Amino acid sequence: MIQTAITPFQQKLASPLIKKGITVLQINLGKRCNLACTHCHVEAGPKRTEELSPEICQQLIEIIQRFPEIKIVDLTGGAPEMNYGFKPLVEAARANDKQVIVRSNLTIFFEEGFGDLPEYFAKHKVRVVASLPCYLEDNVDKMRGTGVYDGSIKALQLLNQLGYGKEPDLIVDLVYNPQLPTSENFSQTPDQIKLERDYKKYLKESFDITFNNLFTITNIPVGRTKLYLERKKLYAPYLQFLESHFNTGTVEHLMCRDEISIDYLGNVYDCDFNQMMNLPAKTRDGENITVAKLLQADCLDLIGEVQTAAYCYGCTAGRGSSCGGALV
Repeated sequence: MIQTAITPFQQKLASPLIKKGITVLQINLGKRCNLACTHCHVEAGPKRTEELSPEICQQLIEIIQRFPEIKIVDLTGGAPEMNYGFKPLVEAARANDKQVIVRSNLTIFFEEGFGDLPEYFAKHKVRVVASLPCYLEDNVDKMRGTGVYDGSIKALQLLNQLGYGKEPDLIVDLVYNPQLPTSENFSQTPDQIKLERDYKKYLKESFDITFNNLFTITNIPVGRTKLYLERKKLYAPYLQFLESHFNTGTVEHLMCRDEISIDYLGNVYDCDFNQMMNLPAKTRDGENITVAKLLQADCLDLIGEVQTAAYCYGCTAGRGSSCGGALV
């Protein structure tokens, strides 16, 4: 690939990237996790201890209770279930008629002290979004650790037994992301509709597993993915590849337009990737925003423009990428 400079992302846009009304509250509860996946942009793992505090948890519960425009509370981590505040936030959100998404690695079900999670999810009608970066064992274990595939399969079977993937209010979705590249022979994320058919066929025939949706997510060059690409001297070429596949049609549907992302310290970001790269959301006066400031202002719409960076090309390449999969 010919080396060229990366065009600043905002120069690709026909107009500034402005927030719409906020409907999604995404909360990263902390970096504690039972896995240490090679592609994790959060850089979570068993040795990390950072997590939500009781004070910030209470502020977030107040946000959930105060703002009816929030329709979805999206809980992530680390393994969100391992971090402080998980169940109080689930229960506050459900009590206020919000959809709750938990981004689960599934293997957490088999860790000591977490065996009640499948039944807990079903009781509270939590939507489970689970990482399964391939439907084949070898690829999954390479990315996420030996035995993770087997644990994920058993967890999905448990969820199916409880009605997930079968009953309309018990939704389990899977997430695909490509293996990290080993050379400059990059490829775009596969077609989501076709890959979902392949997943469903293989998992049904092999394990009698059913699920609702497959979300295809591009590897965004932040966190461990960025460190890996830098080690392989692929970081700049990968960004160039993403820029070369920029799709204007994705911009209207970007997840950063209608969500705010909160870290375990109570800081506010436009998206999870900006959170990991410490690029905070700004007021129209250029001040950083916190959960406390949102409560003080009694308003969620304090953000002017969405903060952008070169890695935004990952969400706008090809069919686009978001926490809910392809954008177009």
